[in-house]
Amino acid sequence: MSDKLRVFWFRRDMRFEDNVGLYHALSGDYNVLPLFIFDKYILDELPKDDARVTFIHDELQKMRSYLQDKYGSSIATYHDTPENAFKKIIEDFDIEAVYTNRDYEPYAQKRDAEINALLAQNGIEFHDFKDQVIFEKTEVEKNDGGMYLVYTPYMKQWKKEFDKIDFKTYPSEDLLDNTYENSRLPNVSLSDMGFERSSIKVPDHNLDKELIKNYDDTRNIPSIEGTSRLSPYLRFGVIGYRKVVKKALSVKDEAFLEELIWREFYKAILYHYPETQERAFKPKYDRIQWRNDEEEFEKWKKGQTGYPIVDAGMRQLNETGWMHNRLRMVVGSFLCKHLLIDWRWGEAYFAEKLLDYEMSSNVGGWQWVAGSGVDAAPYFRVFNPYSQTDRFDKDKKYIKKWVPEFESDKYPEPMVEHKLARERCLETYKEAVKN
Repeated sequence: MSDKLRVFWFRRDMRFEDNVGLYHALSGDYNVLPLFIFDKYILDELPKDDARVTFIHDELQKMRSYLQDKYGSSIATYHDTPENAFKKIIEDFDIEAVYTNRDYEPYAQKRDAEINALLAQNGIEFHDFKDQVIFEKTEVEKNDGGMYLVYTPYMKQWKKEFDKIDFKTYPSEDLLDNTYENSRLPNVSLSDMGFERSSIKVPDHNLDKELIKNYDDTRNIPSIEGTSRLSPYLRFGVIGYRKVVKKALSVKDEAFLEELIWREFYKAILYHYPETQERAFKPKYDRIQWRNDEEEFEKWKKGQTGYPIVDAGMRQLNETGWMHNRLRMVVGSFLCKHLLIDWRWGEAYFAEKLLDYEMSSNVGGWQWVAGSGVDAAPYFRVFNPYSQTDRFDKDKKYIKKWVPEFESDKYPEPMVEHKLARERCLETYKEAVKN
């Protein structure tokens, strides 16, 4: 083995198993220094009891302990800007190359370009790999080129492309004896970073075959555990994406697989149209005259709208950091269309609260309910919270769980009448998109 080291930079891939970039880093004549950076640019914007920071920190400590016990190795953790962290690493270690897995969000692409330039100035190579998706960038396109802007044809083409590929795994877990033998690498605690342990815990995920088989029948009923709770684990790569896809393929019903394809669809949209994190995909929707009433926004955030299904969803989010996907659509539609509050306000609140926050899916979902995104609900489709309750929570089990004062004098009256809100919405939207 050479005296020089390779660095493997963990980001959205916090696992040893079937990790593409880690596999390639470990497959050579260099020992590998595992690295994680708690990025100040990101963390400085977060509340000090952020549940995601607790989750990431705990997962890293498990990974560090595993390497220390089995291989006398560890993971170096830093709390800094990526540039400063890499300057320290270059100073403290003799680095041959840095390996990592690709991230497609706008900030991540800018960050990686800057780190690549810094490394190049120091004669260090930068290698990145595809790991968190099956297809990336331009790998699923129309026959004449160009990105699909409607999900169904994208999904059909995704399946055709999948049939052509060699779907393999990368046994990085078998090569960990090539990690750098030093169990006392730098490590930062939550308190070192100015954070405290969150009371919100990420619940266990369920990848059981029965759940996947019944997924299409149960996924819209918020009162039952009909979803996998995989999203935070996929978001941070604690579980490998190929493992989940493989499990989905083992069941004949393809509803679960098609939800995973939605995830890739939104990633591709954000990659091709990074401006959509701030602007409507359909520019005329940026002409909507939002009411943006701050008092009404506060009631929505606290689950005090007087619409039980909306309030239940918001209270679940505030208490647990998670919200059932059906409810994400209902509460999003209510904010944008009943209250005429800018979808970006809702997107930012979800970004602060959701354990599984992922910019591509969140922006895609919010622009969908607002009517302004790709393959979006038409603007004249306004979710009726009462009919949504009748369809998906008829016995009010979900509502009663999260809104205990429901049907009592303590529960507020609806903040706006549904029919009035719908008519106001249609008039406002129609005026914005008429030309």
